Parts: sequence; C-alpha cells; structure tokens
Amino acid sequence: MRFASKATRDMSEPFYLTTAIAYPNGRPHIGHAYEAIAADVIARFMRAQGRDVRLVTGTDEHGLKMVQTARGQDRETLEFADEMSGHFRVMCDGLDISYDAFVRTTEERHHAASIALWKAMEANGDLYLDRYEGWYSVRDEAYYDEKELIAGADGEKLSPQGTPVEWTVEESWFFKLSDYAERLLAHYRDNPDFIRPESRRNEIVRFVEGGLKDLSVSRTSFDWGVPVPGSPGHVMYVWVDALTTYMTGVGYPDDRANYDRFWPADLHLIGKDIVRFHAVYWPAFLMSAKLPLPKQLFGHGFLLARGEKMSKSLGNVVDPMVLAESYGVDSLRYFLMREVSFGQDGSYSDEAIVTRCNAELANSFGNLAQRTFSMIVKNLDGVVAPAGEASDDLALLSKVSEAEGEARARFAEYDFSAVLEAWMGAVFAANAYVDAQAPWALRKTDPARMAEVLGTLATVVERLGEVVEPVVPKSIARLRSYLGEGRTSGRLAQPQPIFPRLELVAADESA
Repeated sequence: MRFASKATRDMSEPFYLTTAIAYPNGRPHIGHAYEAIAADVIARFMRAQGRDVRLVTGTDEHGLKMVQTARGQDRETLEFADEMSGHFRVMCDGLDISYDAFVRTTEERHHAASIALWKAMEANGDLYLDRYEGWYSVRDEAYYDEKELIAGADGEKLSPQGTPVEWTVEESWFFKLSDYAERLLAHYRDNPDFIRPESRRNEIVRFVEGGLKDLSVSRTSFDWGVPVPGSPGHVMYVWVDALTTYMTGVGYPDDRANYDRFWPADLHLIGKDIVRFHAVYWPAFLMSAKLPLPKQLFGHGFLLARGEKMSKSLGNVVDPMVLAESYGVDSLRYFLMREVSFGQDGSYSDEAIVTRCNAELANSFGNLAQRTFSMIVKNLDGVVAPAGEASDDLALLSKVSEAEGEARARFAEYDFSAVLEAWMGAVFAANAYVDAQAPWALRKTDPARMAEVLGTLATVVERLGEVVEPVVPKSIARLRSYLGEGRTSGRLAQPQPIFPRLELVAADESA
C-alpha cells in the first residue's frame, strides 16, 4: 500500500473528494476535525492506490448568521470572517489534512463560479422573482415548512434541529425545485449508492416523495453574500454559493483543464444534518445548469462528548487542537477512525482516547516494532535478515496479506473501524508469533532461525505500517524513515518508540 509517485498519479484515474464547507461563525470543534480527518484518510488511501487525488475543503462565510455574529462583537463582517476562516485552516494544517485547495466563499474566484451557476439556472428558465413568506432558521440558514416545525419547551416554534425560527417576509428569487422531484427520485433509483449510508438515502427519498416546494434562493434583508447578477439589492441564498464551492475548488467555470479532469466529484463527505441540502438542492441546481452530478454523498454521524451532544451551554465543546496537543495528532486521528463506526453517531472522552491508543498503538503495534528492531540491533548488529520460509513464518505473512486485502476493501467502503479491526487482528497475530517463536531463546539454540524470525517480524512491521499509514501518517513516516536509513547504512540504529504511552491530561488542562 505504498504511495504511488506523483508522476504516476498525474497519469492515473482522478479521484475528487470534498469535506463540507464549514460555517465559521465559531471556532472549529471536534466534529469539524472528525470530518476533515476522515476525508484525509480517504485521500491518503486513494493516493496509495495510485489515484490522482484532489481534496478540497474551505469555509462558507456568507449568510445572516455571520453578519449577526460579527455585529454582536462590534466588528466588520469581513474582518470577522478572515479571522474565523484562519482558525479552520490552522486546524487542517495542524491535523495533517493533505488538502489541495482551501476555498473561501468570499474569494473573487468563488463569486465568479456562483454567478456562472446562477446564470446557467436562469438560462434554463428555473428562476423567477416573487415574495417569500415563511419560517427561516438563522442558525441553520434554512427554510422550513410549517409541518416540519416542532414545539419547544414553552411552546415556541423550532426547526427540526431544535433551533429558533422566525417568520420572514421579503422579495426573493425562487428556484423551481418542485419541477425536479421526479428527476431526483429517478436519479436515486438509478444510482442507489448516490446517498450513503442507506438510512440517509431512505430519509431523503421519503422527503422528496412528500413533495417539493420552490426554493427561495436570494435575500434582500442584508447584503453580505454573492450579488445576484442583474438584480440590485439581492444576494444569493447562502446554500447556493456554499454548494458551488465544490466546483470552485476544481476551477469552474474558467479552468477547463482542472474542471474537466476532476468534475464530477467522486465524494462529498458531509454531516448528517446537511444531507438535504446536498442530496436535494445541489443535484437539482446541477440538473438545471446541465452539469454532471457528484457520484456520491456520504452523511456521517455526530460525535458526542461522553454520550452528550456538544453544547456551549453544557461547557463540553472542546477545541480539537487542544486534544491533539494533549495526546498527539496521530493518536487523535487513530481514535476517531477506530472508535466510531463511520456513518453512525459516536462518543469520545479523554479517558477513551488514552485507553484505546495505549492498548492498540503503544502496547500492541508500538511494542511489536520496538522489540523487533531492538532485538535486531542487539542480536544481529542491526542487519535485517530476509523473512523466513518456515510454516509459521508463512502463516503469519499470510495473515498480514489477508489484513491488507481486508483493509483495502474496507477503506474503499469508508469503513475505517473495520480497517483498523483487521489491522489489529494481524498485529495480535504478530505478537503471538513473537511469544511462540521466542527469538531471545533461539539466540542460544538456533541463531540462524532467530535471524529468520526477526526478518519475518521486520517485514510484518513494515507492511502493517503501510496499512495504517493513511490514519497515522506522521508516525509511519518516522518508521519508514528509520527503515530507509537502515537500508542505506546497512544497519538499523537503536529504535525510538513509534507510539509512546499516553498519560491522561486533567480535564481543566484539555478543556
């Protein structure tokens, strides 16, 4: 599972994936980190398979919520957006997210892409001017039908997400979403993997089957957004230009070489709360503009803090960079991909991170690598022998091959926890092999056999490192560097722990 060279990737089949475009009215939280890490793991795996990968992320900086938040801090909206977008870029860089483009919706290139999409929808006759009257959630930047609302504790109307809604009346451009219900349903039927997991697909199918109303796609009550071409006073509904970001990231509409190579996207990775925007509005916009639809949307679940939804009022919103600083970037990446079945909700805590990473990274794989290389340095003067060919050696190597095959299959399905389960099975088998072969005893009774055993283990450690590299890239880069230097010099140096044991950080230190 080694990475293909850049030259090879440039000639290979493209793979384009995106995260959701984060709304930066607050600093990044662990949910943003979770999605970014998952996207990066997919990108690294695909690159290792020789695909020419483009990973795009960014920030969605328009909309009323940004205006109100900036105003509440007595700041200019652009100044506020600049600062908050910077926090998201810092998070991506700090978590080793290998993005190829970071798109801000306030950029001129993105305005050009949004206007091009708008004009294409207009040319198809799908936009008309009318008056909007209805319920709007500023927090969700979403319109809701009366039948979708729920009652709060004191009887006030709330969105399905439990956010406040307000009655809104303003002149607006509308998109003829109602004309696209049957085409959308046909697309879902013809492309059963378009929306994953299946539970999200079923929700969307039921929603569209219930009937679609035309969608208000411009606002006049504020001016923070992409101006509607030819319609002074109107700015585009935030979700129109936010979704267009996915095409901005590959050069739409002017960079035809990149656009033609990478669009349509292979995967939009998003949270389950915004599946409707991506699975209903976005494909309808693209159908109207006569542009190809993305191949797949994956709506992952939420991360819960000790089983509770994160909330500022509960004081359980944690900066992911604090967790990364406390326990290490790779440990955080490993825990999030291992602990949660991707697509479902999951829970995290400091104790769970320490317990999982110590048991599997430090005690299992890390210890396997450390004692293997230490024994080679001590007993073979650092010279790595070829893998053995005895039945026990071949059985272990076969187990590793099985784990590699299972990992490739599960990575391709975005089933990260199953990848790491298969990987751990091979790690456990390797540790059992060490105990059964007892190379420390073979040193006296059969030195040649000891060399074969240690050579087999060195091969296994290297191959298992390649399997897990998309998840813990920096740690495996150190392992690869160590082995590469050993090959160059002909002898391994005394090894340093790849995954040191973690210590629990006090709650007030990691909050």
